Amino acid sequence: MNDINLEVFTDYVCPWCYLGDARVKKIKTNFDINIKLVHFPLHPSTPSQGQTLLELFQCSTDDIKEKNLRMKGLMDEEGLPYNNRTHTYNSRLAQEVGAWAETLQKQSSIHDNFFEAYFVKGLNIGLEEVILDVVAHSGFDKKEAKSIINNRTFKKNIDEDWEKSRQYGVTGVPTYVYSGQSLVGAQPYENLEQFLNHFDVKKI
Repeated sequence: MNDINLEVFTDYVCPWCYLGDARVKKIKTNFDINIKLVHFPLHPSTPSQGQTLLELFQCSTDDIKEKNLRMKGLMDEEGLPYNNRTHTYNSRLAQEVGAWAETLQKQSSIHDNFFEAYFVKGLNIGLEEVILDVVAHSGFDKKEAKSIINNRTFKKNIDEDWEKSRQYGVTGVPTYVYSGQSLVGAQPYENLEQFLNHFDVKKI
């Protein structure tokens, strides 16, 4: 196994990250490589009740419809379920719980389940009860997760991820970093493959 990580900067409320995650899964099956998720602060000031996309983007209802229609087409091409978004939510606590889950199960399904909770079910993943439902759905202990949330046990881990984003100069997600070089945006799989081929990453 290659000991250099492909670092994937991501946020659970980023539609491009949800799309890119499907392509990262193909990377996992085709390349002998470690993949490390790095949580990114996409909209860190979002209030606990969430914020409408109209407020976030300062645009019209028709613009939101167009954005959703475009994303639905892209998700359909990738085979991903997707429902129209109306709000964005604060993902900070979900990120902390996601980091905890990774310590228990390296390739945790919890990341998929947070994406599903938001992009498919339209849930506020900043709420403790929603997070705990995702935890249970992912096969983890809700009581332990509640303690993680209440004590902010993994606050430092996410602080470090956010600081890494600043250090690397990452301003948008997804961003892929390997051996000091980066690729930005929800790149087609072929671009990700070419990126890794440039470094002669071994294929499986």
